Parts: sequence; structure tokens; C-alpha cells
Amino acid sequence: MEESISINKFISDTGYCSRREADDLIVAGRVLLNGRKAKPGNRVKPGDEVEVDGSLITRKQKEKPVYILLNKPVGITTTTEEHVAGNIISFLNYPKRVFPIGRLDKDSEGLILLTNDGDIVNKVLRAGNAHEKEYQVRVNKPIGPGFVDQMEKGIPILDTVTLPCKVRVTGKQQFTIILTQGLNRQIRRMCEYLGYEVTALRRVRFMHLTIGNLAIGKWRMLNAVELEKLNEAIEDSSGLPVKSKRIRPERLIRGKAPAPETKDSVKPKTSGASGKSENKGSKPASKPGPKTEKEPAKKGSYKAFRQKGRQR
Repeated sequence: MEESISINKFISDTGYCSRREADDLIVAGRVLLNGRKAKPGNRVKPGDEVEVDGSLITRKQKEKPVYILLNKPVGITTTTEEHVAGNIISFLNYPKRVFPIGRLDKDSEGLILLTNDGDIVNKVLRAGNAHEKEYQVRVNKPIGPGFVDQMEKGIPILDTVTLPCKVRVTGKQQFTIILTQGLNRQIRRMCEYLGYEVTALRRVRFMHLTIGNLAIGKWRMLNAVELEKLNEAIEDSSGLPVKSKRIRPERLIRGKAPAPETKDSVKPKTSGASGKSENKGSKPASKPGPKTEKEPAKKGSYKAFRQKGRQR
């Protein structure tokens, strides 16, 4: 059976653009596969011809994979956009094109992996693959009782509830946390929800890779043993694109997902006479039951308009 490759990856491998940009070109009808307009999901086999805007493009010989471990300093932004001041690519100044796997926000420091191997990115980053990342964190005030328990069970942020994690207090205002997901500024947002401000955040481990004696701002290549363990760790991991499926915390509270412990930690948006939280963000069911009919509607809403009509 002939080896084939998705057309967006084929275009990306030529160096013409990224996969996402290739998808946009395909949808816009600017890509031809063997003389016909390409469609998302098309496969390219050896001998096929791919044209972009009338120009034939060919796949470059795949470069030898590069895996770089960097101890990122505070102030460096994890982006491949080189026009951004203090971007990680310009800071690293590596002679070949590489990109970071995952992110560390500008105010954080520590271990980050960069590579030119696009095949491992999703396998490493998908939360479902449960690859661990460990951080050392300092907050602005002493850690109080209940902090560890709440952090480990899940905190409602960004229209979802964080996955269970491991937390260990290491000082009056310090703790370590091990995550298997990577939401935007996740640790900072989790702490803010509980009334703490992160004053220092450092990633010390990424899967089996540790920062060791690597000085801040320095980088090194993965050694043979680390690379072998990396390949073993992601061998059975899903390589499907990462999807950010957001679940409203209110839905978790109401029993539609196994997270009963968040019931007390989530602040309801409003309270009715019964004391039960109302989910204003959810859409009304297509066939509302009697209880939904009797609930007071917000003045000016479509629901209020319908109720008023029934009373006439």
C-alpha cells in the first residue's frame, strides 16, 4: 500500500505555511490536487501534484528531528511570531526552524521543549494522554487549610473545571503542583479563584524530562536516553488535534459530570427564593417542563414576552 499524507501536512512540510494556514488555503479553493480543487481531508500519494495559487510545490526532504530543552527565563514570550519583542525563537537563536511544545507564560520560568517534529506535538499536549508537568509555585500569603484539597479536586476557570491534580505544600507560601493539562495561565487562575496571587512560578519537570542543573536562559539537546523514553512515553498516545471542550461549571454541579466536590467551591451566579443557583448561561430546553414555565423570567427577555402573552 502506497504511503499517503494529509494534504495540509504535505503543504506544511514543504515549508510553504503552517497546517492551519494550509487548511484556510484549501477552503478558499486556492489548492489543486492533480488539477482539481482540493478538499479538506484529501490525501497526497507519491506521484501526486499539488499546486497553490497556480504554483507547483514539492515536499522537502524531511530534516533530522531536533529536540531542545530550554530553561526559559521570566520575560520571554512563548511564541513563534518573531515580530513579538522577547519571543522565544529569537531568544533561542537556533539556526533551524523549531517551535515550542506547549507554553509557559511570560511571567513564568522553567523547562520547555522545542522541536521541529510536528508529529509529536498533539501526542505530548493532549490532556487525555495524561503526560505530567510539575511546577514550583510561590503565592503572596500563607497557604490556608483546604487549599490543597480544593486545588486537587478541581477549580472552575475558563468555562470548565480543572482536572484532578497533585499538590504538596513545601513552605509557608510555597507548593508544588503536577498537572496533566495546560489551560491558559491555569495555575495562576486556580490560585486567584481561591484568593491567592502567584508571585513566582517555575516548571521543573515535563514528563520525564527534568531541569536538573540547566541554568536559567541556557538550553541543551535531549540525550539518547531521554529521547528513547520520550518515544516510549508517546508511543500509545493519541495524535489527534487538541480540542478545547469547555464544560460549564454549573453543569458539573448539577450532576452531569462526576465532580460533586466542586458543589461548594463554585459560586452560583444568582439565587432564587429556593436558594438554588440559576444557570443563566444555558439555553432553555426545546420542550420546557412545568418547573421551567413557572420560573420568573428576566424583564425584557423573550421568555418574559411569551409568559406575558399567555396571561392575556
